[in-house]
Amino acid sequence: MAIYDKLLRLQKAVVGLTKDKKGNSYEYVSGDKVLGIVRPTMDELGLILISEVTDTSFQRIDYNTKTGPKSEMFCAIKMRFTWVDAETGEKVACDWASSGMNNWDKGYGSAVTYGERYFLLKFFHIATDKDDIDAPKTAEQEFSLQSAIAYINGLNTTEEMQNAWNYYSQWYGKDKEFIKAYNKKMQQINGTK
Repeated sequence: MAIYDKLLRLQKAVVGLTKDKKGNSYEYVSGDKVLGIVRPTMDELGLILISEVTDTSFQRIDYNTKTGPKSEMFCAIKMRFTWVDAETGEKVACDWASSGMNNWDKGYGSAVTYGERYFLLKFFHIATDKDDIDAPKTAEQEFSLQSAIAYINGLNTTEEMQNAWNYYSQWYGKDKEFIKAYNKKMQQINGTK
């Protein structure tokens, strides 16, 4: 399968995400949520995403707040994201730009984090509108659960399984379907079934 076919499969797998974080009176989709949805399918398809910062510029911003003067660092960066097919070595490079402003040592990190999150959202045209709150289970929730199960089914060691549990249990630690799939895979790895 060519890299563009794999990228299309990944795009088809993630239709939309609900905003899960608030900051400065804005709602947004967190980077953890984006990666939690996209990463298992990337692993399944053998896709690697390499990110590099190709240019930076910094500017001190001084302004007044209710509590007095404040200074922050505005950081503008140019990035290059390169998709790599682990099987064939085929690559697709995409240039991107981002910016962030935060305390002195955090402006750069904000720009990089913001850049990665929005690159993935925009590259795959992932909608971030609110889902129907009356729906018993959103498409995102169902996809995310199935992606988590597919991910653990591809693991081969108890250490990998424990790492997956540490990550996914925050969402699925009480989900019967997830627990059943997790236990079944652990039994396969340990040779008890």
